[in-house]
Amino acid sequence: MKELQPINQHVLLEMGEEKEEKTASGIIIPDTAREKPQFAKVVAISGIEKPEIAVGDVVFYKNFSGTEIEFEGKKYLMMPYADILGKLVETDAI
Repeated sequence: MKELQPINQHVLLEMGEEKEEKTASGIIIPDTAREKPQFAKVVAISGIEKPEIAVGDVVFYKNFSGTEIEFEGKKYLMMPYADILGKLVETDAI
């Protein structure tokens, strides 16, 4: 079995499935014209000392960051740890 392991303070994120978008009149909007989502799930982290994220976290990252990779039929994004801006956390309602 093969797996992608990030090195040099990089993080591997799993991209969600993108759905085909259409206008109300039925025109398909191409990928290049759509804004990419900025949230993804952490799949792997390189040997970073005391990372603030963990595998399984959903994180928010910088626009136009990272390198898109397709590996074994899934889309991933490899990016520097420093380009992650925050993570989604569950909180109790007040």
